[in-house]
Amino acid sequence: MTRYFHHELDDLRKHLILMGERSIDAVRLAMQALLADDVSMAGQVIALDDEIDRLEVLIDAECVRYITLRQPMAHDVRLMTVAMKVNHELERTGDEATSIAKRARRLAQFGKVDEFFNIPRMGDLALEQMRNAMDSFIAEDYQKALLIPPGDKEVDNLNRDNYDKFTDKISGHPETSHAIIELIFISKSLERVADHATNIAEEVVFLLKGEDVRHTHEMKRSAM
Repeated sequence: MTRYFHHELDDLRKHLILMGERSIDAVRLAMQALLADDVSMAGQVIALDDEIDRLEVLIDAECVRYITLRQPMAHDVRLMTVAMKVNHELERTGDEATSIAKRARRLAQFGKVDEFFNIPRMGDLALEQMRNAMDSFIAEDYQKALLIPPGDKEVDNLNRDNYDKFTDKISGHPETSHAIIELIFISKSLERVADHATNIAEEVVFLLKGEDVRHTHEMKRSAM
């Protein structure tokens, strides 16, 4: 991607990379707060989300300023468009991490969770997806971007399986319903994190190839 960046764009690139790192850290800490029953980490996630929000505003402003003042060529316009979209996906990832952290804090009030079902595996996959998406963005790796959607299918399947298992557990143990509902929403948040990673991968393909592949057979994410 460096070939697209003039010196005015160096800060934008650095800010996007930093935002990706912070979003990944937020998801990782939120999962640690949940699985280790460490509510102190929830506060760290919320602080990270505040930083992510500030970066979102800064990056959007940098993009608008560049488009307004530099009269960019077509490839730079595409870069600005992608940067703003990736910016949004990372901000939403931070929001999902905050949601997980807050729900982990509420879960601690119900006592130790005895069964997470697929949530730990979903957390690992969602983090891997987001790391790979950012790596493909940083390294201009078109092939790596194309490998991300299949992982999203697995996360989707795990989320559906979680829903079935958690709702069955509510039927058998209605006294645990409050805690299980929190876990259902956490599972959904992880599914959305993987979605955001796939959206970033699609934007990488658009940036590098000029092809909108969001709804093509090649990038379909839904399980058959």
